Amino acid sequence: QVQLVETGGGLVQAGGSHRLSCAQSGRTFGTHTADMGWFRQAPGNEREFVSSIRWSDGTPNYAASVKGRFTISRNNARDTVYLQMNSLKAEDTAVYYCAVDAFGSTGTYWGQGIQVTVSS
Repeated sequence: QVQLVETGGGLVQAGGSHRLSCAQSGRTFGTHTADMGWFRQAPGNEREFVSSIRWSDGTPNYAASVKGRFTISRNNARDTVYLQMNSLKAEDTAVYYCAVDAFGSTGTYWGQGIQVTVSS
């Protein structure tokens, strides 16, 4: 079974930048990966979509709240997705979850989540 390993969480000042990484490990999907992406959940809020990337051609998708500030990218050879976060705001503080969907597989696989705290 695939596992998702998220790295890069931490504390950053408002206006700063930070990068998250998420790598598939174990029985990776490889070329069967359909999309990888990021969601986040702030205290008291529901989990919300942040960004995703189509594995085949790199087409990105962003939530309106992060568009223009966050950039998603991928490394197919490493089965890894990145989230570059710029111009961070206090409201970006949340636990960020990596997710992957694969062709021929039912459901979405989730990482354990990683904390990002933006101090104002």
